Order: sequence, then C-alpha cells, then structure tokens
Amino acid sequence: MTAIHDDHSLYVPATAPRHGAPLAVMLHGAGQDPGDFAAGTTMNLAAERHGFVVLYPAQPSSANAHQCWNWFEPAHQTRSAGDPARIAALTLQVAREQGVDIDRIYVAGLSAGGAMAALLGDLFPDVYAAVGVHSGLAARAGTDLSSGLAALRGAPREASVPREMPTIVFHGDRDAVVHPLNGTQVIEASLGADCAFKSCEHTGPDGRRFTRRNYLHEGSGVRGEHWTLHDAAHAWSGGSLGGSFADPLGPDASEEMLRFFETQRRIPSHGSRAADRF
Repeated sequence: MTAIHDDHSLYVPATAPRHGAPLAVMLHGAGQDPGDFAAGTTMNLAAERHGFVVLYPAQPSSANAHQCWNWFEPAHQTRSAGDPARIAALTLQVAREQGVDIDRIYVAGLSAGGAMAALLGDLFPDVYAAVGVHSGLAARAGTDLSSGLAALRGAPREASVPREMPTIVFHGDRDAVVHPLNGTQVIEASLGADCAFKSCEHTGPDGRRFTRRNYLHEGSGVRGEHWTLHDAAHAWSGGSLGGSFADPLGPDASEEMLRFFETQRRIPSHGSRAADRF
C-alpha cells in the first residue's frame, strides 16, 4: 500500500510485520519525484519480497529549482539544519509511526540522492545502519558549486578517516553524469582505501557484465560491496523504463541493496540518540 503526502510517499508491503519491520529510505535524483523514483527502481516490488517499509522523501522545487538534494552546500552538510536534518527527522517520524526496528533503518539513493545518502550515513550513524549509493558521490565530495561540479567530473578526493559505515555501491563505467571514480571514493570514505576485498566478474542472463568487490572486515563479515556495471550509463540498474534514469538490464540494484541491508544492523557504539528521540 502506498500513501502519498506533500513531503514524502510511503510504501508498506503486505509482507511487513506489524511491528519491527526494517525501513529503507529512498532518495530520488535531480528532476525526479517519489513516484517516478519508485517506478524506475521497482523498489516496492523488492520490498514486498523482503518485508521492508519504504520511505520516499521529496525534495520540493522551493528547496532546489531542479528538485536536487543540496549535497554540495555547507548549510546542508550538518546534523542540525538543511536537507539532512529534515530527512533524518522524517525518517524518525515514520519509524515511530510504523513501529519499525530502530536498529534496521537504511538509506539509499541515486545520483544526487546517492550523494545525500552517503552524507546521511556520515552524519547520522545513530539513525542509519547501512547506506546504498547508486551513481552517486561520497559525503562532502563538494563543499560549494564549483567543487561539486569538479567532483562530478571525477576530481580526486582528499583521504579522510573512514566512517566504518556499511555501504553498497553501484556505478556504471560509462556514466557521463557522475564520473565512475566517485563509486570508488564512496567505498574508500566509508571503509578506507586499504580495506581488504575479494573481486569476481560475472555476466548476467541479459548479457550485462559487472565486477563485484566484497569488502571484508575481520570478524564482521562483508561490510561493503562495490558493483561496477560495464558499459552502463547513469541509470538505476535492473530498473523499469516506467520511470526516469532506469536501465532494465541487471543486476537488480534494488534487490541486491535490500539483500545487503538484511545483513547489517546499527552498531550500538554509534550512539543511542536515535532511540532517545522515539
């Protein structure tokens, strides 16, 4: 069942338990809205299979003329104000109303939405247990319009202390909107440049080739995945042409993100502030 509100849409599948369901927050790209994004990603179908409640926040044109999350502006890169504060507050509101498991709340997005998802994981490890970034950028890849545009073109990113946020990344190696280097930078910002990984290459039944890296932390299993989609452009992998920026060729990014999220829970050491706000 989908409920549409002024600032978000909410999908509650019939398979979700009445209490303690996981919650996936899905952030659309520039020029999209929740309905378009849900149609293109087919995330609701995956959520029905996995029993996830799905929240689609909306970026109004009053906040950005292109309905783009303001991931590159300093005023929107803190816990206390701007897009991150609004999305986190909406997440907690919906989590409370739906009675979800507060240790199984996740955030994912496409393009600008992917950049904002990475930023939310960086700012709110007490809220989100894992992050999914499709064709997006690392947290604070840009700190103004000029550096943001440079990041889109693949500018090098200064090394930072890894945030240890479990992260799954999808990025096409023919992406002409967000340079593929950004996919690597997302993983490095989350898990560190030296995190050990195992790599394997596959060809899907539809002919799409992809390389998958599993990033391993000793004693904690897979903490990150980086899927490089060969000959793929700037579009959601395994999506539907019923929405924009969607590529029907696999792998199915929605299915794989929920599969990854199911293996991750919020780390208690990241704090109890989210729980305190229920």
